[in-house]
Amino acid sequence: MTTLPAESETASPTPMRQLLIDSGYVLIGLPLGLIGFVLTLVTVTLGAGLSVTVIGLPILAGGLLIARGLADLERLRIPSVLRAEYIRPSYRRAKENGGLWSKVFAPILDAQSWLDFAHALLMLPISIISFMFTLVWWCGALAGITYWMWDWTLPYEPDNTDLPELLGLPDTSGSRIAVYTALGIFFVVTLPLVVRGAALLSATTGRALLNSVAVIQTRITTLEGQRRAAVSAEAHALRRLERDIHDGPQQRLVRLAMDLGRAQQQLETDPAAAKATLDEALVHTVDTLNELRALSRGIAPPVLADRGLPSALAALAGRSSVPVELAVDPDLGTPGGRLDPAVENAAYFVAAEALTNVNKHSNATECWVTVAHVEGRVGISVLDNGAGGAHTAKGHGLAGLADRVQAAGGTLRIDSPMGGPTELRVDLPC
Repeated sequence: MTTLPAESETASPTPMRQLLIDSGYVLIGLPLGLIGFVLTLVTVTLGAGLSVTVIGLPILAGGLLIARGLADLERLRIPSVLRAEYIRPSYRRAKENGGLWSKVFAPILDAQSWLDFAHALLMLPISIISFMFTLVWWCGALAGITYWMWDWTLPYEPDNTDLPELLGLPDTSGSRIAVYTALGIFFVVTLPLVVRGAALLSATTGRALLNSVAVIQTRITTLEGQRRAAVSAEAHALRRLERDIHDGPQQRLVRLAMDLGRAQQQLETDPAAAKATLDEALVHTVDTLNELRALSRGIAPPVLADRGLPSALAALAGRSSVPVELAVDPDLGTPGGRLDPAVENAAYFVAAEALTNVNKHSNATECWVTVAHVEGRVGISVLDNGAGGAHTAKGHGLAGLADRVQAAGGTLRIDSPMGGPTELRVDLPC
């Protein structure tokens, strides 16, 4: 399945340009619809009629392949009208080394090939209707607003009854120019709406038949990718948590147990040494609690659930060894503006992971964190003036971040040339 961004998604065309695009789409659609109707109907009907013989099946497959080619052409034309993406479904493929008959049966057994054939048949009447309205409105607009230029060239017989006379106006050149110019202005004003409607009639029908399966396939692929990313992110987080616990609190707890055992032995023989050992054990206990608190903050700090993302990020920035300038949309901390808990956790994880990387690996002296909430999306930017070279490859500080962002349905971009600066941008749906 192929998906390419349409040009219309990056910049909406002007009304005049859209009118010309829609007009071209409709006017070209009629000859394409006629060609597709004739070619596919003849070949598919002939192939189906001769399917009892050996020669009928290849003809039938050929007709469906013709419909597929015409459908691909239509898929290229649709994005300019609907301002959408170019999407091509995954067609059934012949088995490798399957021989000639495997190639013949591949399009025949493919459901999308028959939808392409249905599109080729249905688009002829639809394109005729769209073409008729578009042509009439263009002719009416051009003829009406230029009528004053060529009224004098038309012959008028005494027995003819013109439109102004039917409206009760005198049969004069001035009344004819007034009436037909007014009609021309009406056609000009309504031309964009009529042509747009005609183009949408053809394009939406085409998208329903040609892209509906592809949209479902894309959605399934996206969900599968998010599921794999979520599993990978959680596995990475668990491995990291296990490593951090093993390298930090676990070692301190072992040392604490040894100190307590030594103090127990020293109580009877050397109380002063036992007191010193207990003091040292107390220090190890405090350090262990601090490390456990730090680990819990990396998972989901209580302040995030209680007070929202701005307060949690402020606390995160306050613990950073690199000075952080924080700019967060204040509405994200209000009861009516807070994000979904899953999005809040993902946004906090992104900021925490990025700041951890800045503190450990960047050699930066300043860092800027920006969080903005606009039109159903939350954007996170983390910029530092460090040495650069950051990326999400395995074994680096940001490993696992891409999976976490993908699992949340977002996008991640890192710009970190050697020598710096490093900018991490994340966009999450909310």
